Amino acid sequence: MTSIRKWVVGSRQSALALTQTNQVLDALRELGAKHGMPCEFEVRKIVTKGDRILDVTLSKVGGKGLFVKEIEQALLDREIDFAVHSMKDMPSALPDGLIIGCVPEREDPRDAFIAKGGRTLETLPHGARLGTSSLRRSSQMKFLRPDLVVEPLRGNIDSRLKRLEEGEFDAILLASAGLRRMGWEHRITEPVPADTCIPAVGQGALALECRAGDEELLALLKLFHHERTAAAVTAERAFLAKLNGGCQVPIGAYATLDASGKEVTLTGFVGTPDGSTLLRETAVGGDPAKLGASVGETLMARGAARILEEAREE
Repeated sequence: MTSIRKWVVGSRQSALALTQTNQVLDALRELGAKHGMPCEFEVRKIVTKGDRILDVTLSKVGGKGLFVKEIEQALLDREIDFAVHSMKDMPSALPDGLIIGCVPEREDPRDAFIAKGGRTLETLPHGARLGTSSLRRSSQMKFLRPDLVVEPLRGNIDSRLKRLEEGEFDAILLASAGLRRMGWEHRITEPVPADTCIPAVGQGALALECRAGDEELLALLKLFHHERTAAAVTAERAFLAKLNGGCQVPIGAYATLDASGKEVTLTGFVGTPDGSTLLRETAVGGDPAKLGASVGETLMARGAARILEEAREE
């Protein structure tokens, strides 16, 4: 009789984090049973620095890995076996000894526009209040609609939706993926096309992080790995690594693969927080990591280096 292996899984404690973690674990249970690797899981909730600091925007908190550092430390201390992260929270470099063991299939990577009265981004009136604490979103919105008043909006998904309903904002921007995972896609007024508002690096994707060399666990995680998503995310993260960007500068990237899965198209952008400058570059290549680095180098030469340097001096 095959013994059932129990794994301890780290997750942030928000409703969204726990929902997506449990969705992953349901899939792994099913796949494990199907492939003769029966398994059970214990979820350990971990509070991160980004969860504790809710009264200021992420760009002012500073640092990388605001939502993952404490979870990664639990991995290194062997308190947990693996973690389920939102890929967009992952810094471009991981601590020694840790790897991303699985990238599941991506959810909708686009931003979601949610407005009262069914107004769209195009029909939102002059001077309307738009809520977001993402520098990436606010920069692109200020560039696209400089007439709007963009105001900070922190908190979990339900608290942000509540603040919209209570009239603090005329519209807000959230990630479509989070709403869809929570079963709240009906709240989306319209998805924002990825070429209108370039998503965050890895947006809509998850990262299952574990210790390198944990072969039994890696064999299980491999069953849930989605190669096309991993290739797209690799290009986006290579772009982020080349720019060495954090939360202080508006940065986004979105990669897609052709039908064959061999050709990657990547669009990256760097902007100023006030939306006055928005640099974009699109390129196509066969090696995701090289493509990401190349797009990053091109944007650095076109002025991104100056934008990043100015942000560090502030």
